[in-house]
Amino acid sequence: MNAPVAMQTLLIIDDDEPLLQVFQRALQWAGYNVLLATNGRDGLDLAHRNLPDLILTDINMPGLEGTEVLAALRADPELGNRQIVLMTGSAAVTPRRGMQMGADDFLVKPFTVQELLACVEARLRRARVHWRVDDAIVSELRSSLRSTLPHEFFTPLAGMLGLVEVLRGDVAKLSPAEMTDVLDEIDRSGWRLHRTLKNYLFVLDLEAEKKPLELTAPPLSAESVQAAINSGIEAAMKRQRRTSDLVTRLASVPVRVRGADLVAMVEELVDNACSFSRRGTPIQVTLDDTGQLTVTDHGRGLTPAQIEQIGAFHQFDRKKFEQQGLGLGLFIVRKLAERTGAEFQIESRPGEGTTANVELPAAAS
Repeated sequence: MNAPVAMQTLLIIDDDEPLLQVFQRALQWAGYNVLLATNGRDGLDLAHRNLPDLILTDINMPGLEGTEVLAALRADPELGNRQIVLMTGSAAVTPRRGMQMGADDFLVKPFTVQELLACVEARLRRARVHWRVDDAIVSELRSSLRSTLPHEFFTPLAGMLGLVEVLRGDVAKLSPAEMTDVLDEIDRSGWRLHRTLKNYLFVLDLEAEKKPLELTAPPLSAESVQAAINSGIEAAMKRQRRTSDLVTRLASVPVRVRGADLVAMVEELVDNACSFSRRGTPIQVTLDDTGQLTVTDHGRGLTPAQIEQIGAFHQFDRKKFEQQGLGLGLFIVRKLAERTGAEFQIESRPGEGTTANVELPAAAS
């Protein structure tokens, strides 16, 4: 077991006093400064006064439960980025559920001193590589690319690393359903990171173009147009998991557009509609017989001023709504429409929803 880098402070919150004493002796022997609290309210008070590097809290305690302690810590500007470990002897709360609550790790009682020390060392090592973004700093800087880009790269990466640790430590304890949930989340985080990198590099390429490219590709057949639209829809809906909200009506019409550009425009418009509307509300995708592509949501909408400001790395009301992404989607659609020779317009009313229209160039008859 490697020794701590420096005298680091740990806070343990548990109403089992004899167990606390065992934990304290073992951790002090390993070189840590250890604070103890026998209830959630005292634990929060100690946390605010001492700002520990790592907090371990039992879930089932009289008064303030561990999940409430966790929520209070995450909402605190000074403590929200601390490593937090949940402990429980209840089989009803799984490691997967603990991670969903916002914990960094999860210990199932009874556990050995060696398991406790390994958990503490792993959490503090993770803290040293700053895998959790400091929300207080991000809230001041996230309007700039300098803050948003690292956040969007490292958040899904941190999620994958955390879930891999769950698998490493608890694979024998996970049911097949829990294992599937963990793997699904790893897959989802991986594809989120893949999309962020892809769009970032795509925008750099688009911005490097000195002028819109002339469209030299032949017109797409009606069948290819529908296939491209469906491909873009499928990519967005698979990521957003809102297939049941989709409503489509696609006319059979050839248009002049690169197939890959059409896929990208549809994917970004549908993804944007999903991100800015509630699950359970419809996302409508239509293509009429003139070649006008329309994507409509019934979400929070945009103001006229926000529509005018659509550009790369710009998200509207991110502080208020905490959506994911770099704010590239509508910018990509606008740039692709420009180089395609399509007209791109957005109509929106705050609180009612948004309709995006792309008038694709008609194929020569």
